[in-house]
Amino acid sequence: MTLVVPGGPGTTSTRAAGPAHAGEAKRPTALPAWPLASALAFYPVWWALGLGVLIFPIMAAPMLVLLFRRRAAGRPLRLPPGFAWWMLFLAAVVISVAALGADPTGTVAEHASSRLVAVVYRFSLYASLTVLLVYAGNLTEAELPRRRLVKLLGWLFVVTVLGGLLGMVAGRFEFTSPVEWLLPHSVRSKGFVQSLVHPYAAQIMDLVGGEKPRPAAPWGYTNTWGNNFCLLMGWLVVAAWASRRAGVKLFAVVCLAVSIVPAVSSLNRGLWIGIGVVVLYVAARYVLMGKVWIIGAVIFAGGALVVALIATPLGDTVTARLDNGKSNGVRSFLIERAVDGFAESPVIGYGSTRNTIGGRNSITVGESSECERCGNFTVGGNGQFWQLMFAHGTVGTVAYLGFFAYGLWRFRRDRTPIGIAGSAAIVSSFSAMLWYNSLATPLVFMFLAYALLWRNQIEGDGS
Repeated sequence: MTLVVPGGPGTTSTRAAGPAHAGEAKRPTALPAWPLASALAFYPVWWALGLGVLIFPIMAAPMLVLLFRRRAAGRPLRLPPGFAWWMLFLAAVVISVAALGADPTGTVAEHASSRLVAVVYRFSLYASLTVLLVYAGNLTEAELPRRRLVKLLGWLFVVTVLGGLLGMVAGRFEFTSPVEWLLPHSVRSKGFVQSLVHPYAAQIMDLVGGEKPRPAAPWGYTNTWGNNFCLLMGWLVVAAWASRRAGVKLFAVVCLAVSIVPAVSSLNRGLWIGIGVVVLYVAARYVLMGKVWIIGAVIFAGGALVVALIATPLGDTVTARLDNGKSNGVRSFLIERAVDGFAESPVIGYGSTRNTIGGRNSITVGESSECERCGNFTVGGNGQFWQLMFAHGTVGTVAYLGFFAYGLWRFRRDRTPIGIAGSAAIVSSFSAMLWYNSLATPLVFMFLAYALLWRNQIEGDGS
């Protein structure tokens, strides 16, 4: 989709220059790569400074200014295919605020104003990441080559693996960031604020008997770490595939092999399922292209993984996690509350999440200093799909899913490595939304996958 300007899509518009340059065409304003490239390339630095996920809404400000400048210079501004679906979703988010004061059955009663901060924060992320999507899609090969963007995403997979290893060997590693120092104690002591500005290596949880570190760096939460692992892993493969250097390919293979260790140690079953979804999807795409050798490659890799699990303590870790489903009861409880809430307000939802009264066994069981996980669970905090249903109803859920589903359908004929990796990332997000929430960095990487697919369609095979 392109905003219509004189000259039309795909042409260079000109405007009359001033008297001193009469008859000379004014050069279109280029979009610099730095707002996006620096956010990705220096993400570990932003994390250490305490900016972390906040770097994306921060960078969205110059992106928006630069897009307006480009549009004012007479340059066409492209909008992503299916953008009407996404705009409908944003409208549903705003409209659902009308129900913010409602208290669904079984949830803690609060005034609408006390819920407004979370709503504003969530909407600001959706809006700023929308700017990021449009900006990434309007960058040209001269401004930010697709291969460079793929390399940046592959780099972030390496960062994810390194963060996972850090979480394993130094699970209690943490420090006070510069941004955290600047905040009042009453603000920085809140758990949610800590997840944004306080760098730490892992979340310490008791899932298989005894407290164990679960990798989180540099993404804030273990579940976000697992979600991003699945969204980014394909880009390392594509970057290595495009390189002519054997050392780069060898590094990618070693990195993928090493990544198994923190992936298993994370005790993250959603991550394990996500990896399986990505592998099976990619294999199916290649088989449909007539490249049946992929079947042998998958069998070989699967066999090597089984041997590694049997021959190392990793197998015991997997068995212990499968035998201890402590989170199953909580997830089932929250899914029931989300479905019940959806039934009470099916069209627009409730505008945001809600806290349950007590826990799943009794309304009298709630959070305390002795048991922080005993109750008052967040309805909609256990997966993007359940949050969409509960917070934004049918309209928001259909619009959100419709945008990404339309993208998969629109770009289904893209058989390039970028096309397959991008669609695999979006497919993995569909499975992940049953147990992971998308804000903020997972949605960043979903949008960048969409932007790469979009640019591939416009600019041709750049893989």
